[in-house]
Amino acid sequence: MQAKTIVVLGGGVGGMVAANELRRRLPPEHRVVLVERNAQHAFAPSFLWVMTGDRQPEQIRRPLAGLLRRGVEVVQGEVTGIDTAQRRVRTSGAEIGYDQLVVTLGAELAPDAIPGLAGAHTFYTYEGAARLRDELRAFTGGRIAVVVAAMPYKCPGAPHEGAMLIADCFRRRGLSNQVEVHLFTPEAQPMPVAGPQLGEAVRGMLKSKGIEFHGLHKLSSVDAEARRLRFDGGNEFDYDLLVAIPPHRAPRVVVEAGLTNQAGWVPVDPHTLATKEAGVYAIGDIAAIPIPGRWKPDVPLMLPKAGVFAHAQAEVVAGRIADEMTGRAAEAKFCGDGYCMLEAGEDVAGFAYGNFFAEPSPEVRLKQIGKAWHLGKVLFEQWWLAPVGLRRRVIGWVVRAGGKLYGIPVKL
Repeated sequence: MQAKTIVVLGGGVGGMVAANELRRRLPPEHRVVLVERNAQHAFAPSFLWVMTGDRQPEQIRRPLAGLLRRGVEVVQGEVTGIDTAQRRVRTSGAEIGYDQLVVTLGAELAPDAIPGLAGAHTFYTYEGAARLRDELRAFTGGRIAVVVAAMPYKCPGAPHEGAMLIADCFRRRGLSNQVEVHLFTPEAQPMPVAGPQLGEAVRGMLKSKGIEFHGLHKLSSVDAEARRLRFDGGNEFDYDLLVAIPPHRAPRVVVEAGLTNQAGWVPVDPHTLATKEAGVYAIGDIAAIPIPGRWKPDVPLMLPKAGVFAHAQAEVVAGRIADEMTGRAAEAKFCGDGYCMLEAGEDVAGFAYGNFFAEPSPEVRLKQIGKAWHLGKVLFEQWWLAPVGLRRRVIGWVVRAGGKLYGIPVKL
């Protein structure tokens, strides 16, 4: 069998899982190459805990190489070009030919897309979460605006978690009566993709923490000097501290490669994650996958951009590529199942789970909040940041215990 080269672009959740699964499944003569610009991997779900001071930044970061299987080749550099016709990838350090390509470059933050937003704080980046932690520690009173600037955005639960954890920071300091937390979003309800029942449940969680939810507020501009938000329709809001989820966009190199649609994301087959280009897959935040239902009368719902989906999609793509290269029928399919631990402060969390491909609309449920779900998120964080060998031992323990962790099937 002729040796093949599989290139994975991006070392986030989807890229790491894809590279590790490909290396595990393929004979050693096939190359698995991971291209990533950062030598260190930061665990994004823990940015919220960096923001609150419950984690130090260095606690949630590890050398990328230590999280990959032996035999995965790492090319550290920026992806500067994708030539699907010649099946070649250009990076800042090398040019690499491929037989199969997995694009998992994620979504970039684009605060410059809204006038005045560039100076806002955010917990959506490693550095931003650390800066916001310091700002929250110095803040003693006033109005905090947590603003979803545009759709779509990564992790549909994160803005609500962020607002609740910020409120909890001031509760712990005895300053609840001196701080107002307001959450603004273009959506009519929290997490509309999950349906009205879950949306109302999350709205209730926000209310119980004293957070004012403002739906149908689309940010148009920020007057940083006056500390004023302006929304479509003329509404304004004065704030003392602004925490933003900036607009998202696909990396320019993916757009220039002709892989994106009019909305700026990469359309893929919902079940196989194949793009329109032969031998090219796209997974994770960069992929555009329609699901049943509509956000507005003229806007279809799209699968949320979340690490749990990137993880599952990476396993599917790795399985299909490995089957194809070893002469087996490719049968793995992405089924649209997902879940999320929704942090609420006070060391408790909710657990939302369901099938996002269900007809006529996604079927998502929310378990009652409790400490067990928070512990589950802590355990997953520690598992993710463990060296690959230790991870496999932990999975072995789970499998011997029945194959499930908090009711979630765990795959080898």
